[in-house]
Amino acid sequence: MLDVVVVGAGPTGLACGIECGKRGLSTLLLEKGCVVNSLYNYPTNMVFFTTPELLEIGGIPMTALNEKPTRNEALKYYRRVAGLYKLNIHQYERVTAVSGSDGNFTVETTKAIYHCRKVIFSTGYYDLPNYLNVPGENLPKVIHYYREAHPYYNADVIVVGAKNSAAIAALELWWTGARVTLVHRGPAIHNHVKYWIKPNIENRIRNHEIPAYFDSHLTAIREHEVDLMTPSGSVTLPNDFVFAMTGYHPDFEFLARHGIHLNPETQRPNLDSNTYETERKGIYLAGVLVAGVFTNEVFIENGRFHGEKIAAAIAAAS
Repeated sequence: MLDVVVVGAGPTGLACGIECGKRGLSTLLLEKGCVVNSLYNYPTNMVFFTTPELLEIGGIPMTALNEKPTRNEALKYYRRVAGLYKLNIHQYERVTAVSGSDGNFTVETTKAIYHCRKVIFSTGYYDLPNYLNVPGENLPKVIHYYREAHPYYNADVIVVGAKNSAAIAALELWWTGARVTLVHRGPAIHNHVKYWIKPNIENRIRNHEIPAYFDSHLTAIREHEVDLMTPSGSVTLPNDFVFAMTGYHPDFEFLARHGIHLNPETQRPNLDSNTYETERKGIYLAGVLVAGVFTNEVFIENGRFHGEKIAAAIAAAS
């Protein structure tokens, strides 16, 4: 029997695995995609808003060519850390159920069944997009993850949203030769957009290079056009692709299904703030899961420290 199974191998999950290993706990990490799967799905040319030392785990220094690391530098770093610590990671193995009780859990996956004393959920939130809930959203042309602009050259593209991901996608698509239109429910570009991006997107809008419909929303998506509801009434636009940059959310249903109670308003789980153990004894939460709907409160920079507290609690209970 394993001491610990960690569900999720993002930066926080890796940190949990490292800290458990330091304390002599036999640990398996299960990841439904590749190592740091969420980071892999970030835009290809993404640059982090933070400095390298704030992304470090396991005491391994992170280096970058410039002041802020890129997506590729982060992927290389986390691969290196996983290798240095010889973490036992099973990639492309989705966890389907966790049963049992503290000290004797059974973890079922798409490939196998494991037995362990403790379980850590560190599944993040990037895999579940916030849907628009409009007719036609299931069409292949609707995209919830922006990767790069090249495939959309000379295409009519709608970008939905007005935060960082939407602003960056709109600019890169426009620079690459797409005909971009921005649609947002709110009155303007969000105030928290990065300081070097916000004036750029606002200038493109002001110069009518990127048309923007504020206080507006999509009402229907079809193969070659979309319908919007705007303050001036309904508008139909030609369209080849829709980028729904409307954010993401943790898998609250998965948590609730495993006996982890959530605040109905905030979706924050009931847990011990010192150990991150949930009401279901023996199951711990790490990373953004502890924040409920307030996903902007927990990032790699602070979520990476959850593993040390959790591992210490597990080791103390051994």
